[in-house]
Amino acid sequence: MERIDIGLVGFGTIGSGVVKVLRRRSKLLKKKLGVSINIRKICDVNLRRKRIVQVDSSVLTRDVRQILDDPQIKIVVELVGGIHPAKEIIIQALRSRKHVVTANKALLAECAEEIFKEAGQNDVRVFFEASVGAGIPIVKSLRESLIANRIERIYGIVNGTSNYVLSQMTQQSWDLRRSLKIARQKGYAEKRAFLDLKGIDSAHKLVILAALAFGRWVPLSKVYVEGITDVSLSDVDYARELGYVIKLLAVAKSENDELELRVHPTLIPRRHLLSSVGGVYNAIYVSGDLIEEQVYYGRGAGMFPTASAVVGDIADLVDALKDGACVDKPQLVYKTNIRRVKSISEITSRYYIRFLAIDRPGVLAKISGILGQHKISIASVSQKERKSARIVPIVMMTHEASERSMRLALEKIGCLETIKRKPVALRVERL
Repeated sequence: MERIDIGLVGFGTIGSGVVKVLRRRSKLLKKKLGVSINIRKICDVNLRRKRIVQVDSSVLTRDVRQILDDPQIKIVVELVGGIHPAKEIIIQALRSRKHVVTANKALLAECAEEIFKEAGQNDVRVFFEASVGAGIPIVKSLRESLIANRIERIYGIVNGTSNYVLSQMTQQSWDLRRSLKIARQKGYAEKRAFLDLKGIDSAHKLVILAALAFGRWVPLSKVYVEGITDVSLSDVDYARELGYVIKLLAVAKSENDELELRVHPTLIPRRHLLSSVGGVYNAIYVSGDLIEEQVYYGRGAGMFPTASAVVGDIADLVDALKDGACVDKPQLVYKTNIRRVKSISEITSRYYIRFLAIDRPGVLAKISGILGQHKISIASVSQKERKSARIVPIVMMTHEASERSMRLALEKIGCLETIKRKPVALRVERL
């Protein structure tokens, strides 16, 4: 076999990057793989869009059936994004006994079980390295290199837009709105960045990481998700004074037969490596019983980092197909001892709390009393400069407390006439 034909569905930013990389590295890839990778067809709804790479018009089509029904095409690369029609395209490709490469984290988080069941029934495979961390090889590491490990914890900074915004708030003392504006100007954020800032994109990626690490696909509805839209510049400054940095963190923890899956803004100690991950970079911390601790770091988005991962998956498939070998990889989902996923109310954590209170004698005693009633112990407290003639910020750090108790206490404190805004509470992660 001298060449293997592939079909590309989606010729946008990432698709253009994949084509450019395959062309630019064609000789190198042939030298390493022993066969050529040929892009037989490219499908996109908009064929007139300007792109960084030009292809012959005979290769282009708006009809995806020209890829799905072509027996010469062995690999379908789906880069459409979103749920529909990407799901239908992938399912049809699998039923046509074509292997699939995708970067679609939202689709995998929502529909993975159906997709992988279809792949198994048709004896083909789905590769998805680019779905988490772009060019960071975290999927391959968890699926293959760390297969003998019992993974205990994963902490991920896996959304470049949110990390850039928080980095600018920390380094430049810009508020969230200005930081987001600059992110958009630099192309780091889309016009509608709510999936990033609200933590939804990070949650999609966490579902995939959890499946790889713990052998179970967890419905997205079981993941607690809280974004960074309520994090103020004051919170960033106060956290710095206390020796912490605020990051949007994706957390997966396994203990006995229970799993924690949550995404939320988190105070990370400044001494920890994850606290220094700035800008659009991603980092994923993995703790396992054999490896102890590892951190995977790199650009988590962008044309060429993502294209690098996509081409890597294509190369893996081509390497197996060239000799007619069976393409096999370790199972993603296996018999696991995980019995249940904890709800957020069941977790325990240290907390950073900020109140805006009327500067009046006895206010601090009332707040402390309510926290004490709910068995929440205060580690430190400071009264900050006045925000107005009568309103002062009060910042507290607590010892370990249950989420349920914290919520009940904050609800009660928030009803005090001396509290002028909803209290802010951020979790402090032990790393």
